[in-house]
Amino acid sequence: MSQFPDIHEYVAVPRVVSLRLSPDGTRLVAVVQSLNPDRSSYGTALWEIPVEAGDAEPYRLTRSAKGEAGAEFTPDGEVLFVSRRPDETVKDNDENVPALWLLPERGEPRRLATRPGGISGVRAAGGTVVYAAGVLPGHAATEEERRKARKDAGISAILHESYPVRFWDHDLGPAQTRLLAGAVRGDVLAGPAGADDVADLTPEPGRALDNASFAVTPDGATVITTWMVPAGDGEVRFELVAFDVAAGAASRRTLAASDGHDFGGPVTVSPDGRYVACSRERLGDQELSTALELWVVDLETGEGRALGGELFPSAIAWAQSSDALYIAADHQGRRPVFRVSLDGDVARLTTDDGAYQELCPAPDGSLYALRSAVDAAARPVRIAPDGSLTHLPSPAPTLDLPGTLTEVTALADDGTEIRGWLVLPAEASAENPAPFLLWIHGGPVASWNDWSWRWNPWIMAKNGYAVLLPDPCLSTGYGQAMIDRGWGDWGPVTHADLMAITDECLKRPEVDEQRIAAMGGSFGGYMANWVAGHTDRFKAIVTHASLWNLDQFAGTTDASMYWQREFGVPGSARYTRLSPHHSLDKITTPMLVIHGDKDYRVPIGEGLRLWWDLQRSGVESKFLYFPDENHWVLKPGNAVVWYETVLAFLSQHVLGTPWTRPSSLA
Repeated sequence: MSQFPDIHEYVAVPRVVSLRLSPDGTRLVAVVQSLNPDRSSYGTALWEIPVEAGDAEPYRLTRSAKGEAGAEFTPDGEVLFVSRRPDETVKDNDENVPALWLLPERGEPRRLATRPGGISGVRAAGGTVVYAAGVLPGHAATEEERRKARKDAGISAILHESYPVRFWDHDLGPAQTRLLAGAVRGDVLAGPAGADDVADLTPEPGRALDNASFAVTPDGATVITTWMVPAGDGEVRFELVAFDVAAGAASRRTLAASDGHDFGGPVTVSPDGRYVACSRERLGDQELSTALELWVVDLETGEGRALGGELFPSAIAWAQSSDALYIAADHQGRRPVFRVSLDGDVARLTTDDGAYQELCPAPDGSLYALRSAVDAAARPVRIAPDGSLTHLPSPAPTLDLPGTLTEVTALADDGTEIRGWLVLPAEASAENPAPFLLWIHGGPVASWNDWSWRWNPWIMAKNGYAVLLPDPCLSTGYGQAMIDRGWGDWGPVTHADLMAITDECLKRPEVDEQRIAAMGGSFGGYMANWVAGHTDRFKAIVTHASLWNLDQFAGTTDASMYWQREFGVPGSARYTRLSPHHSLDKITTPMLVIHGDKDYRVPIGEGLRLWWDLQRSGVESKFLYFPDENHWVLKPGNAVVWYETVLAFLSQHVLGTPWTRPSSLA
C-alpha cells in the first residue's frame, strides 16, 4: 500500500488474527478478518501461510458467506474449524448456529458435529477431539425441542441463582457451557471409546465453564480446563481441573486452587504430557495489588510453582523439548518473547520493539508467531533459536505510516521514570508544530505496546495530530512496583504521571503546546473524566466507555467482585475520593462522550449519567451513542462514524474550525 488509507479504506484493510502450526511443522494456517462484500460487517477465512520466506504466496483455504474461525490442527495435520456455513450434503440444514468442520489437506471441508446451541471452541490431541458447546440444563436428547418451545413461546427471560450474569457484551445463560469429547470416524465425530455419540465430560456444570480455557494432553486421555466456583457473597474463584476422557465427569480432580488466586488461560500441556502451564493471578484487595505469573503444575503430583518472575504472560507455549516454555509478556513498552526454563532461567528471545502473540513452537526449535507493534499491524514471522526474525508472506498488506514513532520519558513526582510513545505526523516541524493529543490507555493494568485497530494513532497523525501514548502508574511491563504506585489511588497518581510526560512532550518544537486535547477509553475514559475535573489546560476531551459515578458503576458492571476487592463496598471513602463525578462543578472543557449500549463492563448508565450531568451544568458537550455496540466499536460503519466524529469535535475545539456534522451521520 503506497500511503496510509483514509478512514473508509482503513476499515477494509485485512487483519491477521490468529496462527496455528501443524504438529510436523510443515503447515501454517491463519485466520484472516476482512470486510464482507456488503461493507457493513466483517467475515473471517482460513489462509495457508508459507513456512519459509521465498516466492510462495499465502493462499485462501476456505470461502463462505458465514466465515470460518477457531482453526486447530489434528495430529494427522487436518484442520478443525468452527463455522455457520451451510452443509450442502444435509437437507434443511440449520445455518443459524456454528458447527464443527474438518478440512483435509486436500479436498473439501466436511461437517463433523453440530449442537442446537452451537459450538464455540475446539482442541485436539492423540485422536481425541474436545469442543465447547452451550447446552440447556436437562436431558440433551430433548434440547432441540426445548429450545424451539422457548422460542415459539416468545421467552427470552433468564432466571439467575448465582453471580455473575453477564460478561463484556453478552448474557450468561440460560445455556451452560459444556465440554464434549469424541474421535473422528469417517465423516462424523463419534464417541471416544466406540460409542455412537460424543461423551459429555461436564454435565450440569452451572456457570463453571463460562469463558473457559482448556487443553488436551498429547495422548488424548485427559482434558485440562479452568473451572469457576462460587466463593460466597458474590465472589467467584477460578481453579484448574482435569477430566479423564474415558471416565467422564466422575473423574474430575482439582489440579490448582487457592483462596487468594485465580488460575486462568491460556492453558497448555507439555509435549511429553508431564506438565500443564497456565496463568495465576493474585487477587488484589484494598492494600495488595493484583499480580500475574506463569504457573506450571505437575500433572501426576499436582505440585505447582511460579516461573518467570514479574513477567505477566499474555501468551504461553511449550518448547518441543518440554524443558522450557515460551511466553510473550509486556516489557518497557514492548511485548517480547521470553524463554523460561523449568529450572527457572529466563532469557529474552526477541530484542526488537515488537509485540508478539500466537506463539507456535516448531519441531526444529524455531518459533512461529504474529508480530505487531505500535507502528506495525500483525504479520506472521519465524523466530530462530537465536532470536533472529524472518518475515513471512502475509495475506494482509504492509501499511506505509504517515509519520514517525519516538520513545519519550519523563520523571514523576516521586522520581519514577514514566515512558511512552510519541507519534509525530510527517509534516510536523518547528515551523509547523502539530496539535497534540494525549491518549490514555485502558485496563488500567495494561500498556501501550501494540498495534490497535480500534484506537489507531496513525489515523490521527494522517490528520495532522501528534499523539502521546503514555504508560503511567498501573501500567504493565515495568515491574510490580509500577502497579503498586497507583493501586487504590487511580486518579491523583495517574493524573500526575500523565501531566509530567505531557509537559515533557510539549517542550518539543514540533509539538504545539497551545492546541492540545486528551482522550481515553474505559479506564482511560475514567482518567479523561478525572483530567476534565482537575485541569482546564486541554481544549477538548474525548471520553469513551468511561467510568463516571463509581458508586453507581460498582454494582452494575459485569464483574463487581473485582471492583469491590480494590475499592471496598460501595459507599466507602475510596469511592467518594476517587469518583470523577464529584468534580463536575470544576469541568469547563468541551467534552465528547461516547458509549455503546451493549457495554456490560462499563454499563451505559455511566455514559448517560455523565451526559446528563454535563448538560445540566452547561458544559459544552456532545454524546455519540451506539445502540448496537459494546465496550469497543466493532462494526466497520460505526468505526467510520467514531473516527469522523472524534476528528470533527477536535477540529472544532483544537483547530478552531466551525463544527461540521460528520458526513457518515448526515
